[in-house]
Amino acid sequence: MQTIRPILADNTTSISELKKNPMAVIEQADGFPVAVLNRNKPEFYCIPADAYEELLDKLEDIELAKIVRDREGQEEIEVSLDDL
Repeated sequence: MQTIRPILADNTTSISELKKNPMAVIEQADGFPVAVLNRNKPEFYCIPADAYEELLDKLEDIELAKIVRDREGQEEIEVSLDDL
């Protein structure tokens, strides 16, 4: 049984079109992700470098927020910068 995958981007292209002119595909997406389809199923996503960096920053923020929540209420330890 095959799983149906949703297409998680407003812009799509085929692998064939991507091979022909990858930069044209990216430019037409105007800075947004492009779902690359193989036989009408999403195989992977192309995203601009700026969007990828922003995504990684947000993921890091989520991880740091979890650490803060996990440590909330723990006893504080006074440390002097001179001791470091």
